[in-house]
Amino acid sequence: MESTFSSPAEAALQREAGTAGLLTPDADLDRVYELQRVVEFVRDLGCQRVALQFPDQLLGDAEVVAARLEETTGSKMFILGDTAYGSCCVDVLGAEQAGAQALVHFGPACLSPPARPLPVAFVFGQRSVALELCAKAFEAQNPDPTAPVVLLSEPACAHALEALATLLRPRYLDLLVSSPALPWPVGSLNSEPEPLERFGRRFPLTPGRCLEEYGAFYVGSSGASSDPDLDPDLSRLLLGWAPGRPFSSCCPDTGRTQDEGARAGRLRAQRRYLVERAKDARVVGLLVGTLGVARHREALAHLRKLTRAAGKHSYVLALGRPTPPKLANFPEVDVFVLLACPLGTLAPQPSGSFFRPVLSPCELEAACNPAWPSPGLAPHLTHYADLLPGSPFHVPLPPPESELWDTPDVSLITGELRPPPAWKPSNDPGCSAVTPRPQLELVESSPAASFLSSRSWQGLQPLLGQTPVTGAVSGKRGIAIAYDDEGSS
Repeated sequence: MESTFSSPAEAALQREAGTAGLLTPDADLDRVYELQRVVEFVRDLGCQRVALQFPDQLLGDAEVVAARLEETTGSKMFILGDTAYGSCCVDVLGAEQAGAQALVHFGPACLSPPARPLPVAFVFGQRSVALELCAKAFEAQNPDPTAPVVLLSEPACAHALEALATLLRPRYLDLLVSSPALPWPVGSLNSEPEPLERFGRRFPLTPGRCLEEYGAFYVGSSGASSDPDLDPDLSRLLLGWAPGRPFSSCCPDTGRTQDEGARAGRLRAQRRYLVERAKDARVVGLLVGTLGVARHREALAHLRKLTRAAGKHSYVLALGRPTPPKLANFPEVDVFVLLACPLGTLAPQPSGSFFRPVLSPCELEAACNPAWPSPGLAPHLTHYADLLPGSPFHVPLPPPESELWDTPDVSLITGELRPPPAWKPSNDPGCSAVTPRPQLELVESSPAASFLSSRSWQGLQPLLGQTPVTGAVSGKRGIAIAYDDEGSS
């Protein structure tokens, strides 16, 4: 029980960030952290104060890297190592508190656009890739040289994709190489048409082609790993890739491959289950999982409007990183929805798991919007920005008089018929009020009060004036497991 809902107080004091085993040798610092490119970035901008953001596993090198950059550039470096949310997002708030004019992000990144403009440089690191082994693995997985295939990779292996494509292009005619969707340099002018940007990557598709035509070959992670907790970046790709298209992964060290079709099917099945849980839920907790990603306020307002339209009550909770002990304090909430970047919503859950399911905004959209399409790619989106107006996947709520709100629906979990939504959106698009359905005579004003009334124990009752006044008496002594007057068993 202690491991599920709490952790020992000593754990926070004994935890070490950046232990000695994670230190990078001094001779490899320039290559691993691309210090020369960072120096050019700082000098080109003329920044005097620069923030350096490190994830927990790289904090051991932070002091040495900052000292070298200060010595080379003459600028003041500030280390950001305690992010309130995911370390994959750019911590623009922390940089502003330090008065930084630019930020350098080290380690894995979701590449989500920041909420406020700030020059950012990303350093993913350069993991070694056995090109010959990966090329042989690609040929074994793709025997047809005319089949369209996209080369994907984890961010640390992106530097080797062009070299791998050079080995494969003499035989494979329809090969596409993806690249990280890094922000364009400030003031740059690109005359060429912008490539398709999806999953934090850019795909230089030729005119008339679409990404759904391609299979995928992913270089990264470990093809031999049987750990069910997938890398969130790979999970994002597996969920969003077109169903039915081949998808395989390759370990960059050994060249061992694995067909990811079964894993993709399990992820989609889990998403369908969470959508059913969201449909059954009456109370939804909206967890604020980011303050630095663009359009997070707009997305929060959209989710609140969505829950109102579906007849559900919602509470907005700002708790920092969600943990089982934090969320266990809200037993009246049926499901939680984490508003965060794609990697944050797909990150593996702690071993103790949560008291209630934690969903992504896309799963709540599929559960509450009756106009949401069930087939195709749209149900497998991973970023909340795809749900907002302006996105090609945005689906507006149907009007109040639409028959979609009255469509009968049966829960696949309980087997019961779900009642129609108790509320409908107001006709005025600028008003946040809701209109009660005319066929309902009673509406609960507080789901928390309803939950409290259903509990067998509702707290101490004062009963003022209903109990006689008596003198103080001596109570029990000892501990609850064995009071003094109970003897020993």
